[in-house]
Amino acid sequence: MRHYKKGRKLGTDTSHTKAMKKSLVCALLANDRIKTIDSRAKEIRPDVDKIITWAKRGDLHSRRLAIAALGDKELVREIFEKVAQGMFQDRQGGYTRIMKLGPRKGDDAPMVIMELVTEPVKAKKDEAKPAAKKAVKKAAPKKVEKADDEAKAEETKVEAEEAADQAEEAAAENAEAAEAEAVEKEKAE
Repeated sequence: MRHYKKGRKLGTDTSHTKAMKKSLVCALLANDRIKTIDSRAKEIRPDVDKIITWAKRGDLHSRRLAIAALGDKELVREIFEKVAQGMFQDRQGGYTRIMKLGPRKGDDAPMVIMELVTEPVKAKKDEAKPAAKKAVKKAAPKKVEKADDEAKAEETKVEAEEAADQAEEAAAENAEAAEAEAVEKEKAE
């Protein structure tokens, strides 16, 4: 029985599985992209995330843990430098992406491309922020609320004026385009 033994066997004994995972993690971190089997990619994802989290901490202990996990000092140095330059600065996790390719021709194994996610995180609209603003407004004196309301009213007036200016410009462009078409039709006739 496999009690207290988490993870996939990946069709090999324990030592070979550990060596294969270590090799795949090194290859991914060195090349930013690898092509492998789906189960292997899913199995190494936590290891890659752990190493990048250590690199984000950046202290000596984290560096030694990464060297112990990867076994390659130069690769660890490169990873720590990339992270220090701000590669995964905004990202709180999920440093890898798995894209399915389809079955392999020989044995029908599900193939995937696993890559490091390098693009910046898109900011989500926080729903908690409006609630916080409401709580602040309730605690603030009424004079401050009036000043906030006046500032908002001025902002909306400015936005309305800008929108009107844009609409006028668009109408002028449309009128010029219509005149140009009319001139072309007269020339054609």
